[in-house]
Amino acid sequence: MRTIERYFYAPSTLQKILAICLLPISFIYAIIATLKRKLTICEDFGLPIVSVGNLVLGGSGKSPFIIEIAKDYEDVCVILRGYGRKSRGLKIVSIKGEIKEDVLNAGDEALMIAKALPKASVIVCKKRREAIFKAKEMGAKAVFLDDGFRFNFKKLNIILKPKLEPYFSFCVPSGGYRELKSAYKEADILAREGEDYKREVKVLNKTERMFLLTAIANPSRLEEYLPSVVGKMSLKDHSYFPREKILEEYQKVNATSLLVTPKDAVKLEEFGLPLSILSLELVIKNEIKEEIKRYIEAS
Repeated sequence: MRTIERYFYAPSTLQKILAICLLPISFIYAIIATLKRKLTICEDFGLPIVSVGNLVLGGSGKSPFIIEIAKDYEDVCVILRGYGRKSRGLKIVSIKGEIKEDVLNAGDEALMIAKALPKASVIVCKKRREAIFKAKEMGAKAVFLDDGFRFNFKKLNIILKPKLEPYFSFCVPSGGYRELKSAYKEADILAREGEDYKREVKVLNKTERMFLLTAIANPSRLEEYLPSVVGKMSLKDHSYFPREKILEEYQKVNATSLLVTPKDAVKLEEFGLPLSILSLELVIKNEIKEEIKRYIEAS
C-alpha cells in the first residue's frame, strides 16, 4: 500500500493519533458535504438518470459497473468529470462509439468507457448539469452518471460498497469517507461487492515475464487477482507514464510485457512495449439490472 492508502485503510499508531486530532475538521467537512447536497433544489431533467457512486475515497469499480449496466442500451450517454485530462470544459469523447477525443482531452477512464461501449456516447464535464443538457440535445434517451451521488438531481441512486472499507468510519481527513457512512441508507440500490457484484479478471496477451504498471486508486485491490509478475510500479491515480523510468525498470528485470489495466492501457497504446491486459469484468445480480431497466422504462 502507498502511504496515503495505509493512512486510510491500515494506519500506524501515529497515523491513528493524527486521525483523531483531525476529527474537528472531519466533523465540519461532513456537515458541509451533507448540507450542500440536501439543501439544493432537486432538478428534474426529463429523462432517466442512473447514478453510480460511492462514499469512500479511491476506486470501488464505478467505471466497470457503468460499462456492465450500460452495455445493454442504445442511444444512452455516459457522463463523467474526466479526471486527469489536460482539457477543460465540456468535451464529447464519443458519439455512439465513434471516438472524438484522444486520452489527453478525454481522460483515461472516459476513453476506456467510450471504447467499451460502442452503442453509447460519452461526455466529460466538471459541470454535470451542462453535460446532461448536452446529452439531451444529442438525443440521449437515458444518462448514466459517474460519481453522481452528491448531485441533487432526480435519478436512480446506486451506491457501491466495496469489500475494502476505511479503518475509521469518519469523513476526510480523519477517515476515508467523502460523506457520512449513514448515507448508505439513502441509496435506491446498495450494491455490495462480493454479494451483489463480483469481479472476474482475465489476463489478455499473457507473457512469461510480466511487469505490473498501474496508475489507479487503491492498486492493492488488484493483489488477489494478480498472476506471477517480475516487478511492480504504482503511480498516482490518473498519472501519465514516465517512459525512461519505466523502460529502465522494465529492462532491469528482463520483462517481456507490461501488465496493465484497461484504464491505463489507453495511455500506453503508442508506448512501444508489449501490453498484457488485466481485463476486469463485473458480474452483477440480475435483480439489480432488472430494477435499472424498470426505472429507465418508467421514466
